Amino acid sequence: MKTDVEIKDDVLDELAWQPNIDETQIGVIVEDGVVTLSGIVDGYSKKIAAEKAAKNVEGVKAVALDIEVKFGADFKKTDKEIAKTIVDAFEWNSSVPEEDISVKVENGWVYLSGEVQWAYQKNAAKNAIKNLLGVKGVYNSISLKNNVEPKEVRDKIKKAFQRMATLDADGIILETHGHTVTLRGKVHSIKEKEDAEKAAYKAPGVYDVKNELKVQYYSKYV
Repeated sequence: MKTDVEIKDDVLDELAWQPNIDETQIGVIVEDGVVTLSGIVDGYSKKIAAEKAAKNVEGVKAVALDIEVKFGADFKKTDKEIAKTIVDAFEWNSSVPEEDISVKVENGWVYLSGEVQWAYQKNAAKNAIKNLLGVKGVYNSISLKNNVEPKEVRDKIKKAFQRMATLDADGIILETHGHTVTLRGKVHSIKEKEDAEKAAYKAPGVYDVKNELKVQYYSKYV
C-alpha cells in the first residue's frame, strides 16, 4: 500500500503532466489517502482538471477541493454576458432541452433549475457551460421526471454493470427505493466508483444516486 508521501508525490507529478494546469498554483495535502487540493486558478475548467488529475492517481481514496477560481481583469465578464453565452451554448447542444431549463447568473456563479426527462440531459446542461469564460462554478438543481416504474430500475442497472469491463459487478450491492438508487460494496479505485455512479444515473427512472461504495486499494505487487 502506498504511503501518504508517495501518493502526494504521484499527485504532484500528475498535476505537472497536465498541459492546462500550472502545478505551482496548487497545494497538495494527503492524509490517510484523502487528498486536499488548495490554491487559486483562473478558470473553473482548471479546477475540475486538477480534481480529475488527483483522482487518476492510484491509492487516492477521496479528493477534497479547496481551490478558488479568480479571473484577471482581462478575462472578467458581466453576469449578463455570461448568461447570453450560456443560452447560446444550450442552443448548440442537442442533448440540452433549453426550453425546460432556467438559468440565473450571480457574480459568475451559475444556477440551473427546471425539469428534464433524463439524467443525461441534466448532466449535459452542466457540462455545456462549466468551461465557459467567466463561469466560477455551476449549481445544478435541475430535477428529473420519468414514467419508468421503479421496479424496472434495479435490473436495468445490474445489466449495465455486467456489460462494463471497468466494473466488478459482483462487488457492488444495489438497492432501490423508489427512484433513488444506493450503491454499496467495495471497488478498486475512485474511477471505478464514479463509473458505477454514472452508469446508475443513465438508467431510466433514476432521479438520485447515493454512492456509498468504498475504495479499497489492492497492491498489484501482492
